[in-house]
Amino acid sequence: MTIFFHVMLPVLLVFVLGFLIQKWKKVDIKPISTVAIYVMTPCLVFRTFYTSELNLQYVYMITFSLVLLFGLIFINKVYAKVKQLSTSQESGLILATAFMNSGNYGAPIILFAYGEAGFAYSVSFMVLQAIIMNFFGVYYAAKGKNGMKIAKKAVLSMPATYAVTLALLFNVFAIDIPNPFMLTIDMIAEATVPTVMLILGMQLALIKWGDFDWPNLSFGFVTRLFISPLLAFGILLFLPVDPLLAKVLIVSAAMPSAATIVMYAVQFQSEPRLVSSITLMTTIGSVITITALLIILG
Repeated sequence: MTIFFHVMLPVLLVFVLGFLIQKWKKVDIKPISTVAIYVMTPCLVFRTFYTSELNLQYVYMITFSLVLLFGLIFINKVYAKVKQLSTSQESGLILATAFMNSGNYGAPIILFAYGEAGFAYSVSFMVLQAIIMNFFGVYYAAKGKNGMKIAKKAVLSMPATYAVTLALLFNVFAIDIPNPFMLTIDMIAEATVPTVMLILGMQLALIKWGDFDWPNLSFGFVTRLFISPLLAFGILLFLPVDPLLAKVLIVSAAMPSAATIVMYAVQFQSEPRLVSSITLMTTIGSVITITALLIILG
């Protein structure tokens, strides 16, 4: 119960606050998320990569992310083949299970659980996941050649992509940033996590309850919350990663479905009801599963 009260509960209360505000005031989320995507997240990303000590751990993180992604896609394709699902249903399940909410859910959980050192890894993983999600997520939502073109455009339009590039250049060449500029970046970076947490709560308030596809929803639920962290653990047995990074990656892999992916499903009509229902149910279920996982990992 100590982990729940000290790690999970503070995060959940912020989500609930965002949820209640959305239900009460019917806030337009788009302007808030635009500021978060184009101003706040790039500042957090820049600060993280600018101040981090670059080493082989980041290479292992990239390897882990790609192996996990393709492992989950393979599991979905096998399930779709056995159940004779349509291409749209297969894409919907891939969207809901292969992409986790490592940003506005995972990052704050890891901050409270493992401190600033774990949080630095978590932000790096969040950026990597965002790039993967913007590429492969858009591809599977749109499917085919058109999907590939849109995916490339989505990655190139991500401010975080350029923030990473700039931060790495400044880091590698040891370029000093004047104090007033760094203080500005710090202030905005500090506000990022609570803002994106509120946005997630508001997004969850927009997901409609009921009329669920229970067989596919159950598969998505089990894959996202149970199979994904087990697969992550198996992958990490073959990678010489830092023990703290290993914990961060396993906990991140156990996160619920990414709320952002619901927008892709709606935009490209890849089973939006199924994707949103899996996102909702995995977010609710993760309160128990992530608490249990944090206790197991220590």
